[in-house]
Amino acid sequence: MWEFGDQVRFSWVMGGLARSYGSDHYWEQTADWLDVAAESGMPVDARLWSQNPIDSTYPACQAVKAAAEQGSEAAYRYLRRLREGLMTERKKLDHTEALVGEAGPAGLDVERFRIDLASNEITEAFAADLDAVRNPPDRAREQGGVGETEGHERVTFPSAVFRGEDGTERGVWGWNSYDAYRDAAVATGAEPGGPHRPDPALRSVRDARARGADGKAHPRSAGGALVACPGLAPPAGRRARRHVLGVGLEKPQRATRAVGDEAGWGEHP
Repeated sequence: MWEFGDQVRFSWVMGGLARSYGSDHYWEQTADWLDVAAESGMPVDARLWSQNPIDSTYPACQAVKAAAEQGSEAAYRYLRRLREGLMTERKKLDHTEALVGEAGPAGLDVERFRIDLASNEITEAFAADLDAVRNPPDRAREQGGVGETEGHERVTFPSAVFRGEDGTERGVWGWNSYDAYRDAAVATGAEPGGPHRPDPALRSVRDARARGADGKAHPRSAGGALVACPGLAPPAGRRARRHVLGVGLEKPQRATRAVGDEAGWGEHP
């Protein structure tokens, strides 16, 4: 939401889409991914579920919370790497070493990330996020923004709550147009038309991928294919704050452009 400049900042709430995926759900997930890709136009490789299925989304969700210890932009860069790894590279990102392996390409301090990932504080932070999404507010119910996962009621994914300085809140529940997010930002005090900033996560991810984990040039850099995606976290702003609820990691958003076999996700400006 770069039209609002520095007025909007994001904090991520990880929704934990599935504690456990059994093999009997793999074909269901494949069909679900293909349906979402067809509806949204996002490139996605559903062969993950037949060739390298993940067992759970919980480890990846905790990893995003660990990345957030290094700042909101670091959290977004890391979340983006997980999305790319799962959805286009078919990586089994559901265990510690695989998750630590994505920290370097995302520009994180790898050793700090490893320590944070193993800490009780991160476990508690993720538990708090689960509690938040499993206790939907009345306004979400009124707008049909409540679903269910593994017997637990939860807000639909993705959802967002905008909160202004005066405490005014506006929720956007489930799949919605960019206009719905824009209207919610305005309703909570943000003003469109501010100066547009370069995308710091785009620059950092591009540079990190160009270098590679060993610091050498990486010939497969996506370059211009990398675009801002929902979840890009601008620096702290004055008027509105967006809480993105229920990021399930393997639920695609929207494709904005692709170059070769590299894909990017994003909200239209």
